[in-house]
Amino acid sequence: MIRIALIHALSHSVAPINAAFERDWPEAERMNLLDDSLSADLARGGRGLDAAMHERFQRLAQYAVDTGARGILFTCSAFGPCIEAVAKRHAGIPVLKPNEAMVAEAVQAQGQGQGRLGLIATFAATLASVPPEFPPGFALEPALAEGALDALNAGDTARHDALIAAQALALRERGCTRIALAQFSMARARAACEQASGLPVLTTVDSAVRALRARSGQGRR
Repeated sequence: MIRIALIHALSHSVAPINAAFERDWPEAERMNLLDDSLSADLARGGRGLDAAMHERFQRLAQYAVDTGARGILFTCSAFGPCIEAVAKRHAGIPVLKPNEAMVAEAVQAQGQGQGRLGLIATFAATLASVPPEFPPGFALEPALAEGALDALNAGDTARHDALIAAQALALRERGCTRIALAQFSMARARAACEQASGLPVLTTVDSAVRALRARSGQGRR
């Protein structure tokens, strides 16, 4: 049995990715590491992804590897450069950024003639870090669902989903033909987005599990 480390910066990311693994790759042994101070420190620190933040990610990854992890998936979208540095240090195992697989699937779909992608986030830093992961010239329309993360933190999941769905509808009206939810914590809003917009919706959790399973040599038989 292969052990996969899931490293979280938001507690809201834990349930969606574990549910996706249970559904699509139940054979994997999951190891969950949560440091919910990462996002808070990034949001209020004003220093961005500095050397200290990079070192925190390296320590989390090394701990996971030391306990036997043979793959690492980071589940918070605002730390791309830190995760890329981890991937370089641990090149012998798959190390995925949370949006990496979703981006690849979106790019492939656009290459097949599908139109502009609406990218929704609930954490402002995500809209700074994720768009550069797409290739130059990719037809992308970012949108922030303001207040949705606060609603989720307060336990108001209905308002969280409704605010995201409202952005999905607005993106459709701005010409988008597909929607992507940029954070693991947003996966629960997929059905609401589909219902509000009538558009297909990509989630990072489903794409990530598919990609990690394939890169680990554990494809479906």
